[in-house]
Amino acid sequence: MTSQPDTRLRAGVGFSESADPAEAGGTAVRTAVAALGGQPAALFIVYASVSYDLIALLHAVRAETGQAPLVGCTTSGQFHDGRLITPGIGVSVLALTGGPYRFGVASVTGVRDEPVGAGQRLARAARAAAGPEPSPHAAVLLLTTGLAGHQQELLTGVHKVVGAAVPVVGGGAGDDRLLVRTCVFEGDQVYTDGGATAVWIAAPEPLTVVAEHGWHDVSLPLLVTRSDGLVIEEIAGRPAAEVFREHFHDDVNYERPGLVRPAPGYLSAYAFGLIEPDGGKLIRGAYIDPEGRLRSFTPLPPYAPVQIVACAPDDLLRVTEDVVEQAVAGRDATVLLAFSCVARLDVLAERGPVEAARIQAAAGDVTTFGFYTYGEFARTTRVAGYHNATLTAIAL
Repeated sequence: MTSQPDTRLRAGVGFSESADPAEAGGTAVRTAVAALGGQPAALFIVYASVSYDLIALLHAVRAETGQAPLVGCTTSGQFHDGRLITPGIGVSVLALTGGPYRFGVASVTGVRDEPVGAGQRLARAARAAAGPEPSPHAAVLLLTTGLAGHQQELLTGVHKVVGAAVPVVGGGAGDDRLLVRTCVFEGDQVYTDGGATAVWIAAPEPLTVVAEHGWHDVSLPLLVTRSDGLVIEEIAGRPAAEVFREHFHDDVNYERPGLVRPAPGYLSAYAFGLIEPDGGKLIRGAYIDPEGRLRSFTPLPPYAPVQIVACAPDDLLRVTEDVVEQAVAGRDATVLLAFSCVARLDVLAERGPVEAARIQAAAGDVTTFGFYTYGEFARTTRVAGYHNATLTAIAL
């Protein structure tokens, strides 16, 4: 009598804080694979500090995984199973069997120069890599170089291919808050400065992407009246930096570690809420650069309606359970993939480990795996879906 194949998704997580890339990569992936109970892995996801020699790291990982599909990125901190790995060191590996899912991976370059076209190419290639057999439902996991800009335009390109029926989730790679170089991985390749990678997840049932942020308004609705790429020059006809600053609370401690990063002027506790047609808001991080210019991490076009928003640690933590519970509701989930912005980690400061712990507590026996991003993707039925300072998740 032949045994039936295991139709349930299985997940294994491995981690290492070794400074040696070969040791760290090898240890993490072997631990993850061991948790699969002898079932073959259908997908590996690797998150790592940018401090490693990434080529050596991936070489060690691929020595264990063979040619199984692999994606990943550099981070500004990671979390799994209720544990926070702070920025600066560490490799986390998630190994997944196929179970009821099929995975297809692909990567592109050119996000900086041609973001919409790059998004279209990436979505088509990932879908094709999952194989020709049709599936009733699907989702896209999207990882991008977080400093490339034009993330919403990339997402628009993905949307043009997959339409409103296929949700998108993921995040922009980090670099331990250095804001110098972010990378994404596919197989043994490392892409930077405009690279992106994706996983097409073919599924037998609908997959739910959830995003919440916890920020609240501290200004009336305003119009961006002049901008140039990532520089916001005027708000309501006035100097943008002046308008932004006048909404800071007098009791903010500008020297508090974890709040002001990466240089004087970047106040993680303040951002913009881009007002959507239904009244909801997409959070857009902003900071005042050394030259006194107000900058964002993705363009705010002229005449965009915005409100200045703020938060405190409790505001951010309050949404944790809702995000997890909505993602796993009605599903016999094995793993929760979560993406949280490094700005949230900055605001949480010494309470940073609490978010990871609350995610796991809300997930119960479900494995949790995520990283701190330079922006999050959570597109459901509309084109828009690029966020900052937001917690987003999907359960498989």
